[in-house]
Amino acid sequence: MWNYFLRRTLIAIPTLIAISFVIFALLSLAPGDPMSQFATNPDVPPEVRENIKRSLGLDRPWYIRYFYWLIALPQGDWGFSFAARKPVLDFILERLPQTLAVVGVSYIVGVVIAIPIGVITSVRPKSLFSNIVAVFTMAGISLPTFLTGTILLIVFSVNLGWLPMIYDTQLKITSLETLWKQIRQSLMPITVLALFNAGAMTRFVRAAMLENLPMDYVRTARAKGLGESVVVIRHALRNSLIPVVTLIAIGIPAIFAGAIITEQIFRVNGIGELLISSINRSDTPVVMGIVFIFAVLVVFSSLIADVLMALLDPRIKLS
Repeated sequence: MWNYFLRRTLIAIPTLIAISFVIFALLSLAPGDPMSQFATNPDVPPEVRENIKRSLGLDRPWYIRYFYWLIALPQGDWGFSFAARKPVLDFILERLPQTLAVVGVSYIVGVVIAIPIGVITSVRPKSLFSNIVAVFTMAGISLPTFLTGTILLIVFSVNLGWLPMIYDTQLKITSLETLWKQIRQSLMPITVLALFNAGAMTRFVRAAMLENLPMDYVRTARAKGLGESVVVIRHALRNSLIPVVTLIAIGIPAIFAGAIITEQIFRVNGIGELLISSINRSDTPVVMGIVFIFAVLVVFSSLIADVLMALLDPRIKLS
């Protein structure tokens, strides 16, 4: 397995290089001038703008800039933000904790909700609880996050006043009071993303369980006198988790991308908000860094999915 993991990792490196080349080319050739903020300022003479452009390396062709960017990437130098005047990696690391606090927790909550509910609804597919879950999961899949986020803001912030409307990114947890404030301001964005994730995963778990429960090995386990919980969890659920694990692993980049809209709604200064603001300011080094992180997540999440599938299914041989 380690040989397979090492080989796939080595294959991922040229894949990421090719992806980064395409992204860098598209961003460099896209319309938008990062020096436009100086062009509208009469106090900045043309020679100063040219010196700034030269110091940022914008006077060189894009493929030369890409070569220097690629060489500096393993050293932790991801470029320099045009707008913030600071290293891109430092800029991203400042925003990453906010995104992880919302996106990471919401994804874990969604998985924790989806698996047991999917199992219960598959065991009793025609019960009232199963029908209610079907309605909520369909709503979670169908309703976009910007709509559910807006509804929660109107109900719990505007009408009831129970939860804060704006996410305070400067809040530091130093006491129980600040911890409670952090929980209150995180409830709505986490709920929006968790419901969206749980809706799709619950239906997926339920479908996988319904496919495995009538199988011969499940009937054999029941014939041996094993308890129903043992049959469902140890036998049916393990085989059902094979496609579910793939969905969970591959869904990690998607949830980060989906958080872009949610962070805009609740004013969370995370990676998603940084990406949108950087696109509006033509801050291509920051956009390049964030999109490259998404590419890394996509490549390595697929690798993790393959490894986990092999661990769950002994029929799969990694060679």
